[in-house]
Amino acid sequence: MKFVADLHIHSKYSRATSKEMNLESLDKWAKIKGIKVMGTGDFTHPAWFRELKAQLEPAEPGLYKFKNGTSETRFLLTAEIS
Repeated sequence: MKFVADLHIHSKYSRATSKEMNLESLDKWAKIKGIKVMGTGDFTHPAWFRELKAQLEPAEPGLYKFKNGTSETRFLLTAEIS
């Protein structure tokens, strides 16, 4: 199966990153750009991880979707090693 993914992003908790980098905004822009799988970026940040846990639920193996949502966007937990 072919799909478009963006796995190198940063959350709103990263320095010099827009405060609009939230799940809703990521979903909106994924739809506009035809992206089916979005990385979460920075999932080890405690505040961001709480948001992810509150808003997402398991979908396919290793992927997450909005709880009770209709969006087809899937999220993959990602982080960057520095």
